[in-house]
Amino acid sequence: MSHTTKGTQLIASKRNASFMGFNHQSESWNGRLAMIGFLAAIAIEFFSGQGFLHFWNIL
Repeated sequence: MSHTTKGTQLIASKRNASFMGFNHQSESWNGRLAMIGFLAAIAIEFFSGQGFLHFWNIL
């Protein structure tokens, strides 16, 4: 016999609900990849001695 109530099921369904394609899992991956990209930009600046845009000859 299950010990879950309707309230617990409602909370779980709200947590997994998506809004226009956005859900918790996609937002988590988006944040993780953004952090990796930011770290890569800092690493490029640190090791090359140039800014990110100068490294790629954009400026």
